[in-house]
Amino acid sequence: MAAIGRFNSLQVVKHTEFGLYLDGGPHGEILLPKRYVPKDEPTEPGEWLNVFVYLDSEDRVIATTLKPHVQVGGFASLKVVEVNRIGLFLDWGLPKDLLLPHSEEKRPLQVGDYCVVYCYLDERTRRITATARLDRYLDTTPANYRAGQEVDLLVVERTDLGFKAIIDGKHWGLIHKNELFKFVRNGMSEKGYIKEVRADGKISLSLQPVGQAARDDLGEQILEALRQAGGRLELSDKSAPEDISRAFGVSKGNFKKAIGGLFKQGLIAIQDDHIELR
Repeated sequence: MAAIGRFNSLQVVKHTEFGLYLDGGPHGEILLPKRYVPKDEPTEPGEWLNVFVYLDSEDRVIATTLKPHVQVGGFASLKVVEVNRIGLFLDWGLPKDLLLPHSEEKRPLQVGDYCVVYCYLDERTRRITATARLDRYLDTTPANYRAGQEVDLLVVERTDLGFKAIIDGKHWGLIHKNELFKFVRNGMSEKGYIKEVRADGKISLSLQPVGQAARDDLGEQILEALRQAGGRLELSDKSAPEDISRAFGVSKGNFKKAIGGLFKQGLIAIQDDHIELR
């Protein structure tokens, strides 16, 4: 059965002058318009194609090989391209824009704004719809993360404490202000790391590896950079955070811990304006 709002592997039934018809199960034969028929894949009857199934402007089930920015059941940051009495329309990479009803807005938005939304299939209309009210779709399963685990983050909004982010499309987490060593904005997708899962279930995040293993790895990176630079780097524990981030992609705090460890091992000397191999 073809799932509306998702990618499906569907079998080619027949060719016509305006495209291919695919077996959509209970949806009947689904048209893949000619302009979307792949030229580098077999398309004879009986072959299988990976297509996205959605509703066209006349609410007919149709297929495309275009890749939308989000599928049903997923989260994405999308741009508002139109606002009218029905709602807001978002650019999700397909000819027919994605509807965000006014009732599903979390804050007033204008054309040109970006908004993080969840994509779902409306049970009443069977139309693919977006909502900015995300809480009902997150934290619905226990958070089974370990400290230091690498995860995918979608940054959603700034708070007084830092930035709220969606973890692996499943849970809320928080990137605290002291972890913001580089530029972050709403809608950004980032690799992140679990810093702590608290007793109350709240999850603290980091944008850089955490724990002793991360410090050891950073220490080796610094040593290798020193060797490549002839034994001296124009960075120290007094350097600007942005200079450290540009060189190693880490916060000043983690850099100081790493060079402190190398100093204690007798591997480097730390001067006011540089570090050097011993």
